[in-house]
Amino acid sequence: MRSNVVVLAAVLCLFLLSPFAVGIRTGPGRITTVNGGRNAFSKLGPFMEAPEYRNGKECASLVNRENFVSSSNDPSLVHIAMTLDSEYLRGSIAAVHSVLRHASCPENVFFHFIAAEFDSASPRVLSQLVRSTFPSLSFKVYIFREDTVINLISSSIRQALENPLNYARNYLGDILDRSVDRVIYLDSDVIVVDDITKLWNTVLTGTHVIGAPEYCHANFTHYFTSNFWSDPVLPGQISGRTPCYFNTGVMVMDMVRWREGSYREKLEKWMQLQKKMRIYDLGSLPPFLLVFGGNVEAIDHRWNQHGLGGDNIRGSCRSLHPGPVSLLHWSGKGKPWVRLDEKRACPLDHLWEPYDLYKHKIERVKDQALLWFASLSELADD
Repeated sequence: MRSNVVVLAAVLCLFLLSPFAVGIRTGPGRITTVNGGRNAFSKLGPFMEAPEYRNGKECASLVNRENFVSSSNDPSLVHIAMTLDSEYLRGSIAAVHSVLRHASCPENVFFHFIAAEFDSASPRVLSQLVRSTFPSLSFKVYIFREDTVINLISSSIRQALENPLNYARNYLGDILDRSVDRVIYLDSDVIVVDDITKLWNTVLTGTHVIGAPEYCHANFTHYFTSNFWSDPVLPGQISGRTPCYFNTGVMVMDMVRWREGSYREKLEKWMQLQKKMRIYDLGSLPPFLLVFGGNVEAIDHRWNQHGLGGDNIRGSCRSLHPGPVSLLHWSGKGKPWVRLDEKRACPLDHLWEPYDLYKHKIERVKDQALLWFASLSELADD
């Protein structure tokens, strides 16, 4: 009996210790050294190298596969824009991993990463880290000049909402290559569990510039202060519309209409007014509500199951909204990688965990497997 238990434990332990157990493989990657040889990735990773995700036969062929990384104007591509910074890098890596894992044509997905000019990790280091994690990923990193928006940002109810990079979505029309006429914008704290092509195929009817899941049961008035509603002019700016709340962490955006309609300038005007008379308490969301509320292409709620990070003050465990799920979004204070590391995870945080490529997580799995093997051995000795 004892020998059978030990053999079973050994087999299971070897399975858990193998990188194949979690569908990933380790690799040396390309290490960049700075500051006299110190590993530039030491505070950001390390991350495991993701599996190779390849197109099926049904996928449209790429026009210029040999020069794919620079050919962002290929009509067969699905364009995704995300921010990239040291604080949320682990979330961004997991989000990319989730998109690739579920995409019907993963090689046709092109990522546009916007990195802050003065992040503690340089855009070059962040770019190299993404490359070492996803060797065959097609992407481009753009440098966002924070001084573009820093003087327009007002204080918010949570300091994290004041990060200039939160406002990069306002400037996509200026940042992205002109050849990119349509893009999906995703926050760094999302996981996609469906084929991203389905979201990409959203039709923006009429003159709609953006598409997003709307939540018309939410009280729109709560997103603005009494200064706004008591003003004799401001409420009239949205009269004639029936605005609904929508979350800006998931949007399909028509960049041609965006540029032609000068929507960056329209958002900036509300931010300038906020600096003068404080008409809202949140960060980058309210200007979008004021500019686009009542004129958004409604997308199925399954594409933004948001609020999983809890409220913006305390953070709390949340459950899913009723209905099917294609994208989970940990908007709010709590982030799944933080709660998992601190061993205070919410139930839904474990849905995020399989996409986490952070190497230290794998080391913890190994440690747990070794402890489990030791306890089985002790049980067999008894």
